[in-house]
Amino acid sequence: MDIYTQYTYEKKWTKTDEKEALRIINEEMPETDDIATLDYILSELKKGKIITLASCRFKTFN
Repeated sequence: MDIYTQYTYEKKWTKTDEKEALRIINEEMPETDDIATLDYILSELKKGKIITLASCRFKTFN
């Protein structure tokens, strides 16, 4: 599955790998478990949802 991210101040979605997604999660929400958060984001993306974490959004294009 391809993950795309977009910060609230951007207009363009950027393709992001899982390593970069973990970095973003850790940067945006350092007090959370980044691996568990990524697992949650991936499970919700499979349902077609857009997930917002602080100032970054995650989505997938089918």
